[in-house]
Amino acid sequence: MKVAALQMVSGPNPQENLKSARILLEQAAHAGAELAALPEYFGVMGHSDTDKVALREMPGQGLMQDFLARAAQDLGLWIVGGTLPLHTQSPDKVRNATLVYNPQGDCVARYDKVHLFKLNNGAEQFDEGRVIEPGSQVVQFDLQDRSGQTWKLGLSVCYDLRFPELYRAHAQAGAHVLLVPSAFTYTTGQAHWELLLRSRAVENLAYVLAPGQGGLHTNGRRTWGHSMLVDPWGQVLAQHAEGPSVVLGTLDIQRLQAVRSQLPALDHRVL
Repeated sequence: MKVAALQMVSGPNPQENLKSARILLEQAAHAGAELAALPEYFGVMGHSDTDKVALREMPGQGLMQDFLARAAQDLGLWIVGGTLPLHTQSPDKVRNATLVYNPQGDCVARYDKVHLFKLNNGAEQFDEGRVIEPGSQVVQFDLQDRSGQTWKLGLSVCYDLRFPELYRAHAQAGAHVLLVPSAFTYTTGQAHWELLLRSRAVENLAYVLAPGQGGLHTNGRRTWGHSMLVDPWGQVLAQHAEGPSVVLGTLDIQRLQAVRSQLPALDHRVL
C-alpha cells in the first residue's frame, strides 16, 4: 500500500492552511497513495498558544472537520487529520485531536494527544498543558487497502514519541503501522527526531509514518520537518528535510511479516 506523509509550514490563517493541505492531498492521491497523513496543527499555527482555543470545534462539525471529510471523499483517500483543536468542558482549553477519515468521508477514529510537551532551555519555552487537556485512551483503527489486505494502525502525536510504552501498547494490540503527526521544534528535532522514530520502529517491528511541520512559521517558530517513513527494520525509506512536501513510500506486509518471523522479539517480552 502506498502512503504519504504530508509536510507543511502552517500559519495563523486556517483558510490558507487548508488550501495548502488540499494541494498536498491532491498530489498524494494523484501519486497513488491510499493513505495520507497531515502534520500536527495542520490547520493553524497561531501567534500564541491561546489562538487554538478561539478556533476549537465541536466533535462532528467545524471548518477543519468538514475539510477533512470532504477531501477524503473527493479524493478517495484515507486521511489522518494531523491534529485539530476540539471542544472541552473547560472554556480555556482544547483537546489536541487526531481524526481519521475513510474514503467515504466518515470519521472512523479519534485520538486525543496524551503526553503534553513542555520545554524550557532558556532560549525557548513551551508548555502545552496551559491550553491543552490531555487524552487518556490508546487508539488503533483498521484499514483495508485496495488489494484487500487489512492493516492495523496505531495513533500518536509528536511528544508521545518519547514514551515507548504507548507504542508497545499498539504493538500488543497488533499494530502494523505507527502514525506520528508532529510539530517538533528545530532544537529537539535536530537532536532526537530520527533517533526516536527509528527506535519506535525497531522496538515494535512496525512501519512508522511521521508527517511533520517543517520550516520557519509566521509566528517566528521554526520546526524541524524531516517527515519520513521508516520500515520495521529501522531503515528510513523516504524523507524530506524542510518546506511543504509529499513524502511517498510503500508498506509491504510480506516485508513486515518476514522481519517479525526472523526476529520474533515481540514474542519474547517478559516484563
